[in-house]
Amino acid sequence: MTAPITLEIPNDLSAEMITEITAFAHELADAAALITLKHFRKSPATQDKSGGADFDPVTEADRAAEQIMRDMIAARYADHAIIGEEFDNVARESKYQWVLDPIDGTASYITGIPLWGTLIAFCMDGEPIIGVIDQPYLKERFTGTPSGSDLNGEAISVSNCNMLEDANLSTTSSKYFTASEAEAYGNLLSHVKMNRYDYDCYAFAMLSHGLIDVVAEAGLKVVDFVALIPVVRGAGGVITDWHGGKAGTNNRVLAASNQTLLNQAIALLTDAS
Repeated sequence: MTAPITLEIPNDLSAEMITEITAFAHELADAAALITLKHFRKSPATQDKSGGADFDPVTEADRAAEQIMRDMIAARYADHAIIGEEFDNVARESKYQWVLDPIDGTASYITGIPLWGTLIAFCMDGEPIIGVIDQPYLKERFTGTPSGSDLNGEAISVSNCNMLEDANLSTTSSKYFTASEAEAYGNLLSHVKMNRYDYDCYAFAMLSHGLIDVVAEAGLKVVDFVALIPVVRGAGGVITDWHGGKAGTNNRVLAASNQTLLNQAIALLTDAS
């Protein structure tokens, strides 16, 4: 059985600083929303950044939203490092890092489906401390901090589901899986009550809200999941890789409502190589 991975808050990260950084993360989300909503359902200019592989869209809104957040961070916290989806990393010598994905779920964004989100994470020494999943069209902002997670200021928590046969499962798309990952996911799929596709970050928001019980993703980049970790943890859930290791060790992420459910999922994903 896999033991839970707990978050240890650094001693020099005060409650006052957490409050300050959380408020600033909301300012970043507000600024990004003004840009993303301006272009949403307006056929924004889109490019393919896949280099000839599966279509990987990026829009003018992605770039503009990330740029405004980067500018705001540089103005407020000039010594903080920045990792982003659309531009080069700002690798300053700092124990504080911001991880930004201006539009997670760009395919949904360009097809007018409001299941995309702006992801904002604040990390200390590489450990995600504060996370925001913002869906501005639906006016839903999920925030995770060491003291808990909330939706628009109202506390949220994961479900009490502890059996896979009762669980709602989600992944974005099997096209991101290797052959062995697809086989392993199919094994997991055969043991759950229901499966949903194409949610991107929104699946983790719904897990934190108690409506989805397990999420398994592969082929992720750092910017795709770091902000999700504090939200899931703050709601009482667990988030690891497919084998129960630390999320971020590889490009696979597994989240569940509780450790019991996570362990059941891990047992069915062990064949993924």
